[in-house]
Amino acid sequence: MNNPDATLFLRMDDDSFNRLTSYITREYGIKLPKAKKSMLESRLNRKVKSLGMENYQQFLDFIFSDEGKQNELFNVIDLITTNKTDFYREPAHFQYLKDFFLPDYISKNGYRNLSVWSAGCSTGEEPYTLMMVLEEFKKKFTPFTYSLMASDISIKVIQTAYQGIYHKDRIADIPAELKHAYFLRSKNKDGNLVRVKPEFRKKIIYKRINLMDNSYRINIDKAALDIIFCRNVLIYFDKSTQEKVIRKLMTCLRPGGLLFLGHSESLMGMNIPMKQLRPTIYQQLL
Repeated sequence: MNNPDATLFLRMDDDSFNRLTSYITREYGIKLPKAKKSMLESRLNRKVKSLGMENYQQFLDFIFSDEGKQNELFNVIDLITTNKTDFYREPAHFQYLKDFFLPDYISKNGYRNLSVWSAGCSTGEEPYTLMMVLEEFKKKFTPFTYSLMASDISIKVIQTAYQGIYHKDRIADIPAELKHAYFLRSKNKDGNLVRVKPEFRKKIIYKRINLMDNSYRINIDKAALDIIFCRNVLIYFDKSTQEKVIRKLMTCLRPGGLLFLGHSESLMGMNIPMKQLRPTIYQQLL
């Protein structure tokens, strides 16, 4: 006989969908159209049942209560938000840093500390890629120093990033010399895992930051930032929210600092005082 608890799939009523998505949009800027209801059901079904709830009305009453906000709401946000990334994703960005920005930076600024923020870092592939680019540059220009911060709204993915453990397939396309320099092979018998070496994991400061906050807790350097990567994050916001977030990011950048967006994002149609240097690479006006 089948276990009914194992096959029961709870459907989300329209009122609960509207209540949940309105909160997500208001607090986190993420737009979830009606077409996403089945996705929400599939991601939340196990959580609803594990809490002993019989329907989504009960579930939302709990997670929006004081106890639920303290103990479960962040877990629910983790389940809802999408986190997809790769090492050296959109490689033209890293090539631009290596070939153009970094040499120009030290020619103009000497060895003033470079400060970088990976906003929406997901499971860490982006900040670790940035770290490798900066470390390789440092091998040629030894006095060069940098500060690197990474943030995400999801505590779960920040914890994954902090651990720096990945399946070996995730680094398959990284050149062999970089794999050897920055990763350790697993000691388990299958050998399917790799880990960023500890001396490089500690190069990155991780924080939980919600880009919908009124201001951002940026304190990796006493001055403003030189570079912000905020890629494939704005696509979840409407146009008005995108512009508000961009303006807040700009308050963290130095004059002349760079903002990197994702391949499907742009500042087109926004009254933003930045100039485009390359597709999806923007510079704060001096």
